[in-house]
Amino acid sequence: MSEQVKNDTPLKDLIVDFVGNKLNPENDEVTIEHITEVFSEEFPEFLLNMAEENWINGYTQALNDVDFVKNEMKKQNVTENHNQE
Repeated sequence: MSEQVKNDTPLKDLIVDFVGNKLNPENDEVTIEHITEVFSEEFPEFLLNMAEENWINGYTQALNDVDFVKNEMKKQNVTENHNQE
């Protein structure tokens, strides 16, 4: 979060300029942390939407991982039972 943002697109340029003017950091470097801070004040519904989407994606991935592990365990049990016969 402390990495300096490079304004290499028009949107990044606009955001970095806005955040830099609002916070006026000592070293003139705008970071992701700075942008997050300003977005939380100026555009909280955007950050909330992103957080919700990330939570849903993480939860879905966790459920997929559980299913995968269960299936692998079933395969392993079938193989072990077959080898014991």
